[in-house]
Amino acid sequence: MKQQSHNIPADSGHFPTDTAGLPEVSGSEVVELADGDTFDLRIAPVTKRLGDATVRMLAYNGSIPGPTLRVSEGSEVIVNFANEGDIEATVHWHGLRLDNRYDGTHETQAPIPVGGTFLYRIEFPDPGVYWYHPHIREDYGQEMGLYANILVVPADPEYWPAANRELLLTLDDVLVEDGKIAAFSRAETTYAAMGRFGNLLLVGGETDLALSAHSGEVVRFYLTNTANTRVFNVALPGARMKLVGGDSGRYEREEFVDSVILAPSERVVVDVLFEQAGQLTLEHRTPEQTYSLATIDVSVEAAEPSLAGEFDVLRHNAEWVAERERLAPYFDAEPDKTLALIAEMDMGVPEGPIVYACPMHPDVASDEPGSCPKCGMKLLATAAPTNYVCPMHPEVVSDKPDKCPKCGMKLLPAELVAETSGHGTHAHDHGGHEHAHHEGHAQHGHEDHTGHDQHAGHHEGEVHAQHDAGDGHEHHGHGHGDGHQHATADGIEWEDDMVDVNRITTPANTKWSFVDRETGAMNHAIDWQFRVGDQVKLRLVNEMDSDHPMHHPFHIHGAGRFVVLARDGVAEENLVWKDTVLVRTGETVDILLDVTNPGRWMAHCHIAEHHESGMMFSFNVAPADGEPTVDG
Repeated sequence: MKQQSHNIPADSGHFPTDTAGLPEVSGSEVVELADGDTFDLRIAPVTKRLGDATVRMLAYNGSIPGPTLRVSEGSEVIVNFANEGDIEATVHWHGLRLDNRYDGTHETQAPIPVGGTFLYRIEFPDPGVYWYHPHIREDYGQEMGLYANILVVPADPEYWPAANRELLLTLDDVLVEDGKIAAFSRAETTYAAMGRFGNLLLVGGETDLALSAHSGEVVRFYLTNTANTRVFNVALPGARMKLVGGDSGRYEREEFVDSVILAPSERVVVDVLFEQAGQLTLEHRTPEQTYSLATIDVSVEAAEPSLAGEFDVLRHNAEWVAERERLAPYFDAEPDKTLALIAEMDMGVPEGPIVYACPMHPDVASDEPGSCPKCGMKLLATAAPTNYVCPMHPEVVSDKPDKCPKCGMKLLPAELVAETSGHGTHAHDHGGHEHAHHEGHAQHGHEDHTGHDQHAGHHEGEVHAQHDAGDGHEHHGHGHGDGHQHATADGIEWEDDMVDVNRITTPANTKWSFVDRETGAMNHAIDWQFRVGDQVKLRLVNEMDSDHPMHHPFHIHGAGRFVVLARDGVAEENLVWKDTVLVRTGETVDILLDVTNPGRWMAHCHIAEHHESGMMFSFNVAPADGEPTVDG
């Protein structure tokens, strides 16, 4: 049954927000499923407490995250799905190589109407951590709480290193305004430019997650980024962290790390050794600030058995010796396909005199169209200001764009100063609401004091290894052929730097595209044909010659899995099977797709708003025996 908000009438064009009569969210469960088992899954609205607000959200089986499915490698289960949500739906089984008809996109099945059901037959050929989520208006569904993990237990008991226990955590954010999840239009996606950044961070669905551990305990953390757009950089100071796995199984070799970066939809598996008693904080670190994700109380009671000795061993996993030898010819080979990642923005031109300004850097303005010299973004036409003001000395006002006589800063249009005065560089209030998490504010005071830049463009497996400092490697931001240096040296937009403009961007004025550089085809016009057994080298070029240069997590559905071969021409040193790769601003990434499953498969940016704005395409895979693929 669909409820309508008292504040948002049924004919308003927005999704409902009213909480009246809805059940309270329940705790997430781990469901053990054996080969051949059947599981019932249902979408329905719930209420959930987020900080001081009780909001309407959507849940799988009443919980956020939904139930974790724990299955064995090589097994198959049946999922009976019922849609009692707000819109037609599908369920996408992210990262799984499965029968194409159950992939859960609009191209492989008819959308399931509200009140409808569908039977999924799901296979689990690969060990590791996966997840499921909507694939129709996923910008709305994921934000509202529709996400959950799948843990595929390896057939080999020695596959993972020894650990005392395992813990699955989803990383998310949500945008709350006026005590409700910020409104969504039924007709179109908003926040299409930057994606929808939240102002509350959720870990395991909670704003104030509290965990515990024993001294000497080794805990395996399966981390999944389920956010619409936010990239997470996760650290745990006071404990030792070892990278062991990624999207689809274990890394070529284990390594000790200081932090791990997860783009939307990526997974990382890390083992953590809690050596001493005390209270620790799981953190999200950006170049500007540090957020608390969860607290962990480590007791003086010693863990049994002690696995500290095993933890110190860094294993080189045997299957990757053969894989690296097989992949060796592809590192230097020319790509089979090259995709450019670009944006086009047309925000219209206001009446009367205009200037061209960068929404991310309001000090950049010009009388002529062009690009921002700081970030490469297209300058947008805005009404010419009547007055100019110094942001640091607002009493200094002029009718010309002079410099401030007090501090020498360029005077900015008064309208821009007024709009941005409440935001600051990264203190985004998303329309008057403080950027919040846990107690309602970002927690500072956890800066790195080692004297080195812990965010300086380290790419190998998207981790920051403990040997980064003083290792002799050059760490730098991305240089770009057009001379632009992106505002963030690491090529990642950690926050929404253009809140007011971003809010009004839609697919009508912001178009994100993949462009096949060989044919010029864009998005749905791309028509690639592969065959099971193909090894396809793809080159992903994140163009700076774009109206809005930005990072993109590139995701390929279950046609196969891929490895990252190189970034900006530098070979990847530690391989892992992937289904999503973060392509930073201005970066070129080479991947090798191992094609294993026939059917019609999708590839897209996993920033939900970019996907919904058209940044996607599909390709066909024919069976190995040459029989034609049946689409859909």
